[in-house]
Amino acid sequence: MNGFLVIDKPGGMTSRDCVNRAQRWFPPKTKIGHTGTLDPLATGVLVLCIGAATKLAERVQAMPKRYETRIRLGASSNTDDADGEVIASHVKTVPARAEVESALLRFAGEIEQLPPQFSALKVEGVRAYASARRGVEVALKPRIVRVDAIALLNYEWPWLDVRIDCGKGTYIRSIARDVGAIFGVGGLVQTLRRTRVGPFAAEQGIGVTATAGEASAAVLPFSAIAE
Repeated sequence: MNGFLVIDKPGGMTSRDCVNRAQRWFPPKTKIGHTGTLDPLATGVLVLCIGAATKLAERVQAMPKRYETRIRLGASSNTDDADGEVIASHVKTVPARAEVESALLRFAGEIEQLPPQFSALKVEGVRAYASARRGVEVALKPRIVRVDAIALLNYEWPWLDVRIDCGKGTYIRSIARDVGAIFGVGGLVQTLRRTRVGPFAAEQGIGVTATAGEASAAVLPFSAIAE
């Protein structure tokens, strides 16, 4: 069995959890790997490489991605999302929609972004999130990431619904944090859904409760990455 399988990841599961679940669907010793970690809070497209397709994992990882997120303004957390220790801010002035739209434009194009403390990046061989869980703040370096498009879908304080098309390595949690920082009110990701990775869309995804037969039938051929 070789090819790609799109999982519609539910909230509350890690990407590794999804791989472990998928291994039950295929013969023992079948190679399976995912192509980009989704936070436990996040849902949506998680592309698995099955069998010989694992050799193409880096190619899929480099593909553009699309997210839809609900950002909560007026609050912050140690993880930059709703799964962390949330602290509400004292907000004197609520930003107007035009101000929010203008702020979002700052995140289009190639931007310098500081990753969250709770991230999988390694500092001196240790995952940043492992240090953060011990209460140790690590010195993460800003990185250049690419945001191809960022669109305001809806704004009703404190909720900000945004669609983001971006390149590899972009942290949506960092965008939420930094949008809040512009207004001095804090910001965090309340919900996050990845709707597309390259040619792979959420509509192609199967749930983690699928049967082995359903999973096998949903495996896409190598040619899928050329679509």
